[in-house]
Amino acid sequence: METTPPSPSSPSALASPSSMEFYDFLDRMRNPASLDLVRSIKSFIVSFSFYPANPENDGKKVQDFFMTMEGALRDHPLWAGASDNEIDCAMEGLEKYVMTKLFSRTFACSPEDSKADREIAEKISLLQTFLRPEHLDIPAILRNEASWLLAEKELQKMNSFKAPREKLLCIMNCCRVINNLLLNASISENHVLAGADDFLPVLIYVTIKANPPQLHSNLKFIQLYRRQAKLVSEAAYYLTNLISAKSFIADLNARSLSINEIEFEENMQAARGANKLARDEPDPAVEEIAARRRQGNPGPSFTMSDKERMMKGRSTYPFMEAKADELTVGDVERLLSIYKDVVNKYTHLSEAFRQLSLSKQEFHHLEGTSGSFAQPPQINIRKDKESIPGRGE
Repeated sequence: METTPPSPSSPSALASPSSMEFYDFLDRMRNPASLDLVRSIKSFIVSFSFYPANPENDGKKVQDFFMTMEGALRDHPLWAGASDNEIDCAMEGLEKYVMTKLFSRTFACSPEDSKADREIAEKISLLQTFLRPEHLDIPAILRNEASWLLAEKELQKMNSFKAPREKLLCIMNCCRVINNLLLNASISENHVLAGADDFLPVLIYVTIKANPPQLHSNLKFIQLYRRQAKLVSEAAYYLTNLISAKSFIADLNARSLSINEIEFEENMQAARGANKLARDEPDPAVEEIAARRRQGNPGPSFTMSDKERMMKGRSTYPFMEAKADELTVGDVERLLSIYKDVVNKYTHLSEAFRQLSLSKQEFHHLEGTSGSFAQPPQINIRKDKESIPGRGE
């Protein structure tokens, strides 16, 4: 059944607790009266090490634990008379803490998940070389590169987080950009919105352009470990659409697109050949080191010069030594793709360094001795949009 994206003005299912509310949860958990809650949380986390990973069973255990803890919080003297919003804020903090501690155990924990991630990423990398908006029948009035790039960046952030809620917020922010694009087109261009018939093709195209890392595992992680009471309304709609987009891409063939079958197969074959050539091309720095070792003169394993030359990655960035008069119009699309790749890597690296300091501040609050929570340091309130302060260890 066809549905229409929720209006951005409608209340979000992911109403964000403020920084002070989140740290209020941490403060209450440091109270000696919360010792029983602290022991329950730590005992649950430790119990996961007793059993082999089983995503479906693990998901059920986590959801049951969240329901049990919500009841415990409502009945606890520290939350006596607390409003539903205060309980919800406490549960958001609990989910973030528990899932950050269990992340290495619960995220992409099976060979099947890793295989699915690899296969979808490889297919997307092939499609990126030739897929255009018209192949997905995206109307010209919805082709807005600036909006698409913003949506792509939101989707690419998803793998940087460990908490299910924050991963889901990346999806929602991406989809809201697309939804706003559709609404603006309907107003300025008198375009009649066709619901999912307009929304889903744009989301598919944005997903292909973004090629978010570990897409399958991120979606599965959110489905299993985000509190089920929060997977409703707007959040459920956008998550379901991205799952549909991933499935469409995984099964995509010439008949899925507005493209000649022969042309599709030729483009896919050419992309496979280019990828294989890139993988097989020897790196001069590695070859030089190997040659020195064969001659009995190993030298340093990797000098700074070696590392710099390897970082240039000729196969990844084939235009590094090109001259301007050697470039053709046909190189523009490839150059743009490489540029976006460089910017994304820089953005993610910068974000990782920033989060390293934030995570050490926040989650060490919960590492107190004798089962109690440690005193958190004084913090400055940050004006992050729809995110809990800190992003996990």
